[in-house]
Amino acid sequence: MMKYLCFFSLSFLPADLSKAGMAEFQEKLRLQHETSMHKELEKLLTTAKGAEQEISKKDFEGFKNLFHRFLQVKGPSVKWDKIHKPPEDLIHPYDKIKAQVLPDSVAASLNKLVVVKLNGGLGTSMGCKGPKSVISVRNENTFLDLTVHQIEHLNKTFNVDVPLVLMNSFNTDEDTKKILQKYTHHRVHIHTFNQSRYPRINKESLLPVAKDLGVHGDHGDAWYPPGHGDIYASFYNSGLLDQLITAGKEYIFVSNIDNLGATVDLFILNHLMTQPKDKRCEFIMEVTDKTRADVKGGTLIQYDDKLRLLEIAQVPKAHVDEFKSVTKFKIFNTNNLWISLAAIKRLHEQNAMDMEIIVNPKTLDGGLNVIQLETAVGAAIKAFDNALGVNVPRSRFLPVKTSSDLLLVMSNLYSLDAGSLTMSKKREFPSTPHVKLGSSFTKVVIHISWFESIPDMLELDHLTVSGDVTFGKNVSLKGTVIIIANHGDRIDIPAGAVLENKIVSGNLRILDH
Repeated sequence: MMKYLCFFSLSFLPADLSKAGMAEFQEKLRLQHETSMHKELEKLLTTAKGAEQEISKKDFEGFKNLFHRFLQVKGPSVKWDKIHKPPEDLIHPYDKIKAQVLPDSVAASLNKLVVVKLNGGLGTSMGCKGPKSVISVRNENTFLDLTVHQIEHLNKTFNVDVPLVLMNSFNTDEDTKKILQKYTHHRVHIHTFNQSRYPRINKESLLPVAKDLGVHGDHGDAWYPPGHGDIYASFYNSGLLDQLITAGKEYIFVSNIDNLGATVDLFILNHLMTQPKDKRCEFIMEVTDKTRADVKGGTLIQYDDKLRLLEIAQVPKAHVDEFKSVTKFKIFNTNNLWISLAAIKRLHEQNAMDMEIIVNPKTLDGGLNVIQLETAVGAAIKAFDNALGVNVPRSRFLPVKTSSDLLLVMSNLYSLDAGSLTMSKKREFPSTPHVKLGSSFTKVVIHISWFESIPDMLELDHLTVSGDVTFGKNVSLKGTVIIIANHGDRIDIPAGAVLENKIVSGNLRILDH
């Protein structure tokens, strides 16, 4: 993080200046930046309209705290020699949890649960405008449709009331609320709250880019939602946290709305609810075995006798390769989390979360360099009592971040039942194929139009597609298939074609691979 604190460089000071003098100078400079930031935030508040001022005041309190901590950071947040592998009794294997027989009281446990989906993201990475949650992913069902179907199925099957809560951002809130009207007659109560809205910071001046509180038009890029670690403060500030506690809810199951593997697991819920009262678990993080595709994912470590999430941004440069090792750090965070509502309330009121700051540099369209201060929801694990990791199957981590991911979940690799996707029993391998679609396929609309029907992928290991390529109906892909259309060429894979361990080049020559 120090590379962003260019104002604190003391190289121009006299060589004989004492350490105490340097520290004093540094502290004065920090206070100056903090005072200037507070003045600018007060100016921004004067541009608020109606209830917007009170909401923004609460947001700015969280931002001030984050900015204050950011100015005080002086190096890595972890010391590498203090990192240890978590004790086995703190990372529970899912197989042992699933071996436990579900009690008759599972319905009572479900009635104490709330499902929370992180719904602040836009579909820009997949070429779509608006909330990512409304992109169609399977049989015309959106991410949000699938989530509602899953919870409705739970509520009907067990005759319970598991509500759905969506954490929106200022980017997604308006559009999401319009869409929610379609679920009026579904058996699921849906609540929403907005995560905070923070000002982007000019990297040079360390002051807000924004001149007023507007978020539309030219003003939109001056603001950002500060990462999913903001869930604790914004959930509390919304009043919904207290409302759910009053209604008898005890735990939330939090996950990204684009992770199609993140369904309510009755075995994990039962494991959570049956912990001894004196060792009641307040936080479970689902982790899964790391592959070479996950080397940048955060991992659980033992640090100062606490379970802690270690993100790649916290790792000293000299140890990045070690962090990426699949032999030393064998698990990574799926961001499927089970958290005690009462504990969230207690820790927030005590200001005891202490999540590491993620400094996210951005360049705006006009070329201005800015920084965003963010936090991650899983980073709070160290603050909760009796926290655990559960090593779950890979099937509980099925994120759809790109069109390549989307192609997989639309294919016959998966079957859909009550909103849940499961790997087809006809697939002989537990892992999914590695799919790399070229830049032509980044937009969902184009992606769909270039496939008359989604190919059969049950026996596929690897697929690379680059250039102007279209697929006819009922195409089968097996083994390793590479299709590359050169610039100016087009490849049309004919209907009914079976490609097995083939390379298809620009002139449609088919060669054994």
